[in-house]
Amino acid sequence: MRSPHFKVLFAMAIGFCAMPSFAQKELKNKIVDFATLMPVESASIYVQNTTIGTVSNADGKFVLLVPNEFAKDTLVISSIGYKSYKVPVGEFDNSMEIYLEEDIASLDEILLVAETRPETGNEIVERALGKLGDNFPEEPYVQKGFLRHKERNKKEFKWLIESAITLYDSSFTSDADVNLKINVDEMRKSYDLRDVDSLLAYTAYLKQEKKLRNLRAKNLRRDTIATASLVKAIKWNDRRTNGLEHLFQGKLNLLRNTNSNKALFGDHMLENHQFELDTVLVDNGRKIYKIKIDASTDFVNLETPGIYNDGYVANGWIYIYWDNYAVKKIEYELVASSPQQKSRSKNLFGTQVNHKLVMTYMEYNDKMYPSYIYYETPKLVNVGAKVSSKDQNEAYDPIERYYYSVQEILFTEIIVDPEAIALEAQKDWNPDIFSVKPYNKEFWKTYNTLLESEEDEQLIQDLTKRSSLYKE
Repeated sequence: MRSPHFKVLFAMAIGFCAMPSFAQKELKNKIVDFATLMPVESASIYVQNTTIGTVSNADGKFVLLVPNEFAKDTLVISSIGYKSYKVPVGEFDNSMEIYLEEDIASLDEILLVAETRPETGNEIVERALGKLGDNFPEEPYVQKGFLRHKERNKKEFKWLIESAITLYDSSFTSDADVNLKINVDEMRKSYDLRDVDSLLAYTAYLKQEKKLRNLRAKNLRRDTIATASLVKAIKWNDRRTNGLEHLFQGKLNLLRNTNSNKALFGDHMLENHQFELDTVLVDNGRKIYKIKIDASTDFVNLETPGIYNDGYVANGWIYIYWDNYAVKKIEYELVASSPQQKSRSKNLFGTQVNHKLVMTYMEYNDKMYPSYIYYETPKLVNVGAKVSSKDQNEAYDPIERYYYSVQEILFTEIIVDPEAIALEAQKDWNPDIFSVKPYNKEFWKTYNTLLESEEDEQLIQDLTKRSSLYKE
């Protein structure tokens, strides 16, 4: 691996933000399965031995800005279960689609390895968790990334935010609620088309914050409530359900928070989860376990204050490298299972899948760092019975009623130099992604972002034409 010159890298990173766009090469293309000709979603595209990278969207497409000084470095395009595609950055052809071929692990070779190895899915996952101290960073680090937050009902986007963020973490072993911090550095887009006339979020706000436990929305009158009060309740609900603190410092940060009390992947993990070894695949030339996540004896409870977030069973997949037991990727869903949660989920959200999480990790200097996060959840915010509606069928129109929000985070830079981290630590950390900031055009010229899918791009264009922040 390339020897890191951390001060130089940090200076370069700052310089990149100031460089004009012509100092970079734009790489863009589409990744396709060679056998099926279907797009390959969530493939990793990165410059080898650096943290410059992105992922492909639902259409298999991507765009990546690479500084010209990396022109002779190797661009890697990889996806679990496929042979990797490699080419010098300067020789990448934007006009030719990238075809990835299936790659199968050699089980004969695996059987010849003279090593006492775990045999069951439960044993492999437990071994991986026991190795987190070796595979996760022990020293403080900072990551730079891009966030896209979007919210929609069944027919259109209602809300879109795009921001540049910074994450600071003191170490894997420290408590995340104290030692992990997030800051919103810049904002690129903020469009809001949500309706503030529903009283549901306001009712939840009063019940939780004002301790009015027996309050019901039907007992409130819209004409007695100022719009500013409703907006305050909406922002409160945004933070508690989709704030970055919830995602990074809470239970859903499955590996980072294994040492926390009642962690989902902590000491009592097998009471909530069972793991079954499915097969062994290949990721960029390395063998990787594919392990099924399934239900166990107890329900999963996220213990979110003020929200009934109990009564789930987990399913999904976890991918663990064969050689060092480092976790490469987690695909994790929480599905309503208890009678109470099934009824709640159906009535409020129109779905039984309440939380869908994908977390991908990248190896840098022999340690694993978060690379890409996808989090989807249904959301009860400004939807449901609208007090302005006289038609009961219109008030409970499922097309308007059922919302879900999606957050995607792409990390593209890692800083580990103590002096550089000390400089970052001097900022006033503010994780609020919902506060509008001025647009810095020069900053975004050289900042890597996620490419929207064609469907999302069309819906976003429509949203930007019609949106206004909180209608009066």
